[in-house]
Amino acid sequence: MHKMALGSVAIAFAVATAPAAHAQMSVSSAEIAEGSVAKMEQVANVFGCKGDNISPSVKWTGAPDGTKSFVITIYDPDAPTGSGWWHWVVFNIPASTTSLPKNAGDVKKKLLPSGAIQIRNDYGFDGYGGMCPNAGPAHHYTLTVYAMDIEKIEGGNEKTTAPVIGFNAHFHAKGKAELHWTYSQPQ
Repeated sequence: MHKMALGSVAIAFAVATAPAAHAQMSVSSAEIAEGSVAKMEQVANVFGCKGDNISPSVKWTGAPDGTKSFVITIYDPDAPTGSGWWHWVVFNIPASTTSLPKNAGDVKKKLLPSGAIQIRNDYGFDGYGGMCPNAGPAHHYTLTVYAMDIEKIEGGNEKTTAPVIGFNAHFHAKGKAELHWTYSQPQ
């Protein structure tokens, strides 16, 4: 009986002093709520769209232990290109970073942390390119924050393509969090 009680105490002590399981990653934005419809502030100002082309703020928590950097992407799988549409790709974000401010996607503002790189979007310019879907049903957008097991994407620079960064993000991800929303052209 004493051995059983002592064993129970040892197990309870081990459970109480064991490191807590790491929380699952989550991502949020003050400008875009999960499942919402995008505001004109995040809509592009190209191809006939008349938005403000301002990237949303991004905040994330719960990165796995050992995370060495982050990658952020905004992607539209519904674009009629056969390969979707990359709106924003930022990589080599330092592991100490847990948020990006609104409009960090404007390369002229230089709001990204030191060492982070944002590349050309599918509109053909560097930085953030907001939503501008063709007329018709709403498109679905996904902002993903990847917690990476590497500090820097090898060979990654301002000329690296979004699919190459996407490949590395999937290959080196220790965890990820996503935010989803929709947008359609006003009639």
